[in-house]
Amino acid sequence: MFEDLKTIISRVDANYADIRYEIKKEIKIVFNGKELTNVTSNSTDGYVLRILKNGGLSSVAFTKMEDADEAIRSATRNAMLISENIKEPVRFAKTEIIKDTFIPKLDEDPRNILLSEKIELTKKYNDIPLKHNNVVTTNVGYTELIREKYFVSTEGSEIREDLVTNGISGLITSSDGNIFQNVRVGFGGSNGFAVVRNQDEEFQKKTSIVLELLKAKPIEGGVYKVVINPDLAGVFTHEAFGHFSEADLIEDNPSMRDKMKIGVKLGNDIVNIIDDPTIPGQLGFYKYDDEGVRARPTQLMKNGVLVGRLHSRRTAAAFGEPLSGHCIAEDYRYAPIIRMGNIFIEPGEGTFDDLVSELEEGLYILDAKGGQTSGENFTFGAQYGYLVKKGKLEEIVRDINISGNLYRTLENISAVGNDLELFKFGGGCGKGQTNIRSCFGAPHILIDNVVVGGE
Repeated sequence: MFEDLKTIISRVDANYADIRYEIKKEIKIVFNGKELTNVTSNSTDGYVLRILKNGGLSSVAFTKMEDADEAIRSATRNAMLISENIKEPVRFAKTEIIKDTFIPKLDEDPRNILLSEKIELTKKYNDIPLKHNNVVTTNVGYTELIREKYFVSTEGSEIREDLVTNGISGLITSSDGNIFQNVRVGFGGSNGFAVVRNQDEEFQKKTSIVLELLKAKPIEGGVYKVVINPDLAGVFTHEAFGHFSEADLIEDNPSMRDKMKIGVKLGNDIVNIIDDPTIPGQLGFYKYDDEGVRARPTQLMKNGVLVGRLHSRRTAAAFGEPLSGHCIAEDYRYAPIIRMGNIFIEPGEGTFDDLVSELEEGLYILDAKGGQTSGENFTFGAQYGYLVKKGKLEEIVRDINISGNLYRTLENISAVGNDLELFKFGGGCGKGQTNIRSCFGAPHILIDNVVVGGE
């Protein structure tokens, strides 16, 4: 395949070109209640060609080798049109030339597991909540996505890498005839099929919670001191902070560029945030991004100070900042854009019990349940929580959402736990393209003055 790709880009007359060929294999299994409603298994492939000519950058996706010449003509023509109509020519930051093949080590390759076994395992988990009378329905599915990638550039890079992702996730819904409650469940990763085995306890735990929520009282709105669990803290890190660390989202926004200037103090001294796609076994793990740049840990915040940013080759050159290896495509249909890998708040020193004791009176809030951001402001739902009185967890509460301002919240983080957890699996991150490997995490964190809404 490398020789075919090199032949294609050898015909390009431009300052730079790269081409990525992918074989995409996807399996989806879905149960709605007791019914198996969807089983699909697909294998598709295609190419993405990028051309940089006279300062204009263009990309074309195509699916047949015989369409390569037309793709070259189209991308070249579009690049030249762009070059004539932009203020600043596109430049790429320099990167090392890489020739490598990377096939990740897997604990059971899902490609070697029969489809029937995947269906049976998903059904087994789905049946766990359905044994209970007050569980009215479920929506539980198995997802498997494999990208076998080949990358070649006119600079000389030749990279082969597999990305293997699989997981089981869904929603459990309960009702007592008057109210409905639901709880999300999910697990998976990028390190093999074994990660979805022996997870009965997770479904049992989530089933117990969704049933308990039928007896829970709605939270009373107000301003609280709160401890939030790693899932919700990770969502805050990804959604409220992380996207503003993606250079392409702030480059044309003068206000955000000023607020997110390197060296600016944004949070409490105890807050440290990093994005590290090089951690083996984690959902967001990869060795090379889709521009052929080696992935590397990127410190984003250190002692509350903004110290880094996530970049493509284009934005690294435009900002005059280091490459990070965070330019990722959904698949062969798309040119890559800047995406987070494994972003998380680094652990502190306190135990969970220490944080709850320091909280004394307030709320312990768990697990994200949707939400939105608007500029630097955010609102996130939480699946459930507990009142905390005299440093002890009391009754469960429901119908919780939290809202606030990114910068004030970063300043109001008053304690960081030592129990870092990274997200296992779920719906992924949408940013024009869906990235199901986008991973986030945090330890438990204590935040002062959080606006909490109820019903």
